[in-house]
Amino acid sequence: MNKDIFKANWKELKGHVRKTWGKITDDEIEEAKGNMEVIIAKLHEKYGMEKEEARNRLNDIYKSIKH
Repeated sequence: MNKDIFKANWKELKGHVRKTWGKITDDEIEEAKGNMEVIIAKLHEKYGMEKEEARNRLNDIYKSIKH
C-alpha cells in the first residue's frame, strides 16, 4: 500500500490502528492525519518495530478491511 492509498483510507484504518496498538494515543493518531510515516515512527517508538515490519502490519490491516 502506498502513502496515497493509506491517506485515502485513513478513516477506516485509524480505528483498526487504535485497536491493534493501544499504546498509540488517540491524540497521536489524530495528529498523524493519515500520514503513514508518522504512524510507522510511532510503532517504532512505542513497540520497537522496524519500519518494514510496521509497513507490512499496516498492509495486513488494510487487506483485512478490503476483503
